[in-house]
Amino acid sequence: MKIIEIEGEKNITGTIRISGAKNATVALIPAAILTDEEATICNVPEITDTEALCDILKLLNVNFKRSTESIIVNPQEMINTEITEEFSKKLRASYYFMGALLGKYKKAVMYFPGGCSIGSRPIDLHLKGFEALGATVKNENNKYIVEAKELKGANIYLDIASVGATINIMLAAVRAKGTTIIDNAAKEPEIVNVATFLNNMGAKILGAGTSTIKIEGVEHLGKCFHEVIPDRIEAGTYIIIGALCGHMLKVDNVIPEHVDSLLLKLEEMGVDLEIGKDYVTVIDSNKTLRATNIKTAVYPGFATDLQQPFTVLLTQAKGKSKITETIFENRFMHIPYLKKLGADIELKNQTATILGPRDLKGTEVVATDLRAGAAMVAAALIAKGTTTITNAEHILRGYEQIVEKLTTVGAKITIKEI
Repeated sequence: MKIIEIEGEKNITGTIRISGAKNATVALIPAAILTDEEATICNVPEITDTEALCDILKLLNVNFKRSTESIIVNPQEMINTEITEEFSKKLRASYYFMGALLGKYKKAVMYFPGGCSIGSRPIDLHLKGFEALGATVKNENNKYIVEAKELKGANIYLDIASVGATINIMLAAVRAKGTTIIDNAAKEPEIVNVATFLNNMGAKILGAGTSTIKIEGVEHLGKCFHEVIPDRIEAGTYIIIGALCGHMLKVDNVIPEHVDSLLLKLEEMGVDLEIGKDYVTVIDSNKTLRATNIKTAVYPGFATDLQQPFTVLLTQAKGKSKITETIFENRFMHIPYLKKLGADIELKNQTATILGPRDLKGTEVVATDLRAGAAMVAAALIAKGTTTITNAEHILRGYEQIVEKLTTVGAKITIKEI
């Protein structure tokens, strides 16, 4: 098990450069197997989720070359074999291989995916989409067998604007016969990034980033070069850290529009920001923060992935703040550990009420999931004394070189194996 130790109350200043988006990368790598030639993906983050997807590529006998910030995928010798439970459960995004394999071979066999335990995360919308395209789905003790004699375009309405289902249906539909229309599609920037990647291969996708996506099926997908967009959740996390303890902290390689809901809330709270074309600088954290309320929502609303680190910021705001979580029912597992650090938080149903400001004091806490781990890091940076974060593997799933990046700007942070 890995642990992270942080000595708090250090001044954070300098520049942090944002890596490629985890939530785009984990879809782009499975999408790459749809090409008949090879695909080059740049700005790929060095995170454990990337490693887990490369392990699945090896299982499928896909040739790939991994170098600094890039991966070249050549599936010409790929074998469509069962993705075993060992590989499926390593990460939630393993399910994207289901759509990609179905699209290319008309058959996919894999187990129910893993990922953070942040609530009920069924894949029924994915499966309904595959069935609408003409596939049959069998579930044998959590092993899914999805196959079709032929995939045909269809009109598909998503009951929930699910990012995963939107992307997975796109992957299956790009090589289906005819036209597929996805209504109530999710609008996240990562979906646009994946659609652009597929279009660069020769797919015909229109409307990505809107609630209606139209896909004209094609028979062949070719060679392409593509770049992963900057990670808006990583960017948001470091901007929040800047608001907590930063002085002239520049978060670079950002698309500010992708974190607009966060930036508006920070300005409402009194955080002094300089917003450039591709960066956000937190001028100074030494200001009285005003309490505020947020409710998580699908993009472009306030991201559920930023809710947990944002909770830490609200512990330092004057007055009563409220956070209502509408996406995942178990996304408050960081609350008991924030209270252990000294926060005053009451949790009722899906709403957390935070009274501030409160001084936090270092102690031992747990990273229960990826974004809860980010919250623990943010809290530890402002806590008096030393904080030890166990289960740090969760954090490393989604934040490239987090220890190195924070050390560079003045944090006292180390990672250890115990």
